[in-house]
Amino acid sequence: MKAIEVKNLNKYFYTPQKFRVLKDLNFTVQPGKLTAITGKSGSGKSTLLYLLSTMDSDFEGSIRIAGVAVQECNKNQLAAFRNKNIGFIFQFHYLLPEFSVLDNVLLPALQLGLQCRQEITERAMELLRLLGVDSQANKRASLLSGGQQQRVAIARALINEPALIIGDEPTGNLDVHNTGIVLDLFKELSQEKGYTILTVTHDDDFARQSDCRIHMMDGEIVP
Repeated sequence: MKAIEVKNLNKYFYTPQKFRVLKDLNFTVQPGKLTAITGKSGSGKSTLLYLLSTMDSDFEGSIRIAGVAVQECNKNQLAAFRNKNIGFIFQFHYLLPEFSVLDNVLLPALQLGLQCRQEITERAMELLRLLGVDSQANKRASLLSGGQQQRVAIARALINEPALIIGDEPTGNLDVHNTGIVLDLFKELSQEKGYTILTVTHDDDFARQSDCRIHMMDGEIVP
């Protein structure tokens, strides 16, 4: 099964006038791959990412994620699917500053409610160890460095074992050293742990080291 399958995807904006933002996009993403979406500002990459996140279901064509046809789901079904199957990592970490690192990671799984707190806590600590921040588990998130906070945000995105991890400029606020750490983590998570990771990036080095690259220009995918 393909992780993502997009067929004849078109997206329109209607104000101030009708405008086609995405134009007949067709592509697939295989499971366990790190894929970079690149392109200049206004190329349509963020619009595409938003559709693939299932936050916007107003489009023409077909999007399948982990075998589920997004266009056939209502808003409640999409919300449930998103909570279980998609992990989000943003340019800014969006941690709750007064909560501990551990509590930040626990929150999505507690909201999903499929496991008891002890099981979720064990899973969270395992992820924090994988990401090298388990020693910070009981610290307030606001006391961590920027690189540590982004690694905690990655752990939070992984807590529900999603089918797809979506990153919106996840290294945009990081220096070269921490960008390298996050890239290495993404490669490990995809190659060794089997996670499918799709991320928008302006970092050419990041994109070159990804398994696949989707380059966009004027709403189209170009070589």
